[in-house]
Amino acid sequence: RMDLDVEVSRLKLMKADHQSKQYRLEDQLLKHFPEEIEKHKGFIQGLETDMETLAAHPHPTDGFTGMEVRGDTLTDKENAGAALLDACKEVKGSEPVQVGSYRGFAMFVTFDAFQKEYMLQLKGRMTHRTALGADPRGNLTRIDNALSQMPQRLESVKVQLDNLYQQQAAAKEEVGKAFPYEEELRVKNARLVELDMELNMDSRGQSRPEAAISKRARPSVLEGLKRPIPPRSMEKKPRQQEQEAR
Repeated sequence: RMDLDVEVSRLKLMKADHQSKQYRLEDQLLKHFPEEIEKHKGFIQGLETDMETLAAHPHPTDGFTGMEVRGDTLTDKENAGAALLDACKEVKGSEPVQVGSYRGFAMFVTFDAFQKEYMLQLKGRMTHRTALGADPRGNLTRIDNALSQMPQRLESVKVQLDNLYQQQAAAKEEVGKAFPYEEELRVKNARLVELDMELNMDSRGQSRPEAAISKRARPSVLEGLKRPIPPRSMEKKPRQQEQEAR
């Protein structure tokens, strides 16, 4: 019986795990996958739009398209980089502060107190980030590099979207499947119940041997009362007879 009990418990745990997975699949199909798919579609549209914006604001051949910082349009790289660093000094925390625009994107700066550095955000439909250093011209290179990463980001998001579709399809195949060991669990559980009933019947039908022996060995009070009382002897005790003779 012990082995059967262990086996039934194991199957019940497996069934509970199966049901838990089914609930997760249902939740993913209802919420997770639709939300993530729509979000990634939005990323793709945003990146494609930003790539069009960037293409519409190219650098001239061997030149600089210019940067707007705090209302001033600067066409010299050195001056633009210096003005950007000067604007960063006004930023004290993590709340983005708009400092200008560049190649069709609004520029916002935040200060990372932990890293002790300024972060630049270029915002179109999407946000493109880069850390700023102490070199004015070097910062412009960093900004252009961040913007040039859009095609790679777009491809990465497309791969993620494709993976989501595949995961969604796999979940649809699995959801609703019955527990594969349901019949085995039913048979073994029924046998376990049957054994328990037999054990209970046996335990009720047999009295405890020591209790039976104890009951037989105990003297009956009623029998003691029924026994005849022996007559009292009329003979006097020897000592009493001796005193009377005197």
